Amino acid sequence: MSATLDTRRRKTVEWLSITAAALWILLFLMSLFAPAQSDVSPRTGDPVLPNFSTVRSDTGAISFTMADERYTLERRQGEWVMAETGGYPVREDRLATLAEGLETMTWGERRTAEPARFSRIGLGDPREDGNGILIEVFASNGSKSAEVITGRRNETLYARDPGENVSFRVEGDLPPLYTREAWLDLDIVDIDASSISAVRLTDSRGQTLYLSRVPGGDARSFRPAPPYHNDTLRSRLAASTPALAMSHLSPIDVKPQSELTTRPVARHITETHDGLEIDLRAWREPDGFWVTLRAVEAGEGARRAQTINDRAEGWAFKLTEYDWREFTPLVSSIVRRADPAAETPGESNFQP
Repeated sequence: MSATLDTRRRKTVEWLSITAAALWILLFLMSLFAPAQSDVSPRTGDPVLPNFSTVRSDTGAISFTMADERYTLERRQGEWVMAETGGYPVREDRLATLAEGLETMTWGERRTAEPARFSRIGLGDPREDGNGILIEVFASNGSKSAEVITGRRNETLYARDPGENVSFRVEGDLPPLYTREAWLDLDIVDIDASSISAVRLTDSRGQTLYLSRVPGGDARSFRPAPPYHNDTLRSRLAASTPALAMSHLSPIDVKPQSELTTRPVARHITETHDGLEIDLRAWREPDGFWVTLRAVEAGEGARRAQTINDRAEGWAFKLTEYDWREFTPLVSSIVRRADPAAETPGESNFQP
């Protein structure tokens, strides 16, 4: 009888011990995942920019300051442009995403109030070489209507008031802001490689070459055409690379053509089977490699050429050096000239 009672007591004690341990574990897990009291703030759920909805229609500029760069979006005559490019239009889809984000962002849980830790969540003050982004909103009369420092860690957005040493997680989202080039719509030419029939080249030495292919020819079927038909290709790749360069034109920046300080060093004219010509001139500037464009199209429609000119006229577009060199090869790197000393009939009067 006594042994049975002892066994029951032992089992009861074991059960109570297990239950107590489980409760402690549960409390520990709850403390990990439940927001701490310090995370709660009276502003949680409030708009990050409380007056943006009111001033949005009167916004004249939005500037973005980083430790190593600053750029500004401005409204000029009803159109949003980037000031640092001399007024090139910015992408409307990204602008709409930005405006929606600034209007709907709300404060979330409170985070660190120690300035030394701001850089861990991307909120270091960029005016002091920190890793955050200072966003400043200005009214049409130039007065500042809102400002905030934002940053990211992984997929989470954080923000703080520039005048405060307390940070918050933010509900909502913004488009990527770290590169100004992402705001620029630089898809100037939409042309398929298969539509290109010929290319005329004038290199930096004043030598010219005309390459062509028949409809349906593959990428490596370009050959020297009259008056250069006696030239010998060094390789098919040497011809196809510049011939198809316009089909993957990829500018990385833009500025007014009036700001070019040098003379063009080469010319590249792309022709298509259906009558479109795109005349590209290449410039080697102190600040990089640039091109200018102008399109011509036969026929009454000429809509493709007009579309290109509407976007390209008056502007110079920056390329990487690698892409720029596809438009500017030496003729001697493509062909062996049949008679280098001979005057070539029909030579372009373009002077690089």
